[in-house]
Amino acid sequence: MFAISLGDDAELRPLEPWRAEEFLAHMDRGREYVGQHIGLADATADVDSARNWLQSYADKTAADAGRLYGIWLDGLLVGGVLFRVFDAAAGTCEVGCWLEPAAAGRGLVTRAARVIIDWAVYERGIHRVEWNVSPENTPSVNVAKRLGMTREGLLRATYLHRGVRQDAEVWSILAPEWRAAGRDAR
Repeated sequence: MFAISLGDDAELRPLEPWRAEEFLAHMDRGREYVGQHIGLADATADVDSARNWLQSYADKTAADAGRLYGIWLDGLLVGGVLFRVFDAAAGTCEVGCWLEPAAAGRGLVTRAARVIIDWAVYERGIHRVEWNVSPENTPSVNVAKRLGMTREGLLRATYLHRGVRQDAEVWSILAPEWRAAGRDAR
């Protein structure tokens, strides 16, 4: 398969179902940190559930409806970025991320998100890229800002996480804005 350098001994690679055990070990290292704001940590509690979650993205990839990439640092899986939603016909997608705490603060998610947004805009003709985030998730809000996204608003009590209704901020960037800002990582 391929790997794209993110600099500083970090790589972006496809994250596929055959990596379920590696993914579970990664999730176990960062489960509480990742689980503060997103359901991924709770959805991948054992090898079978990890494999099923990874397979759901393999299926989305095959249907051109989403994609999943892991971030490796010094050969260790430490996080990932994804197209949670990908609709080429409508020209829209939603980018998401997660990272274990030992890898935080290095700009890995920002660099990885730039790579996949470049692909979406330049290769697939995506017009609108969204980033939905809990307002309490300051690191993720900061990634949206570094990517040049605009905060569009707040969806109040829009999703249930660990039994509590959560708000979500909607951030986005449009293809002309991405191009004009010289965001092309190529």
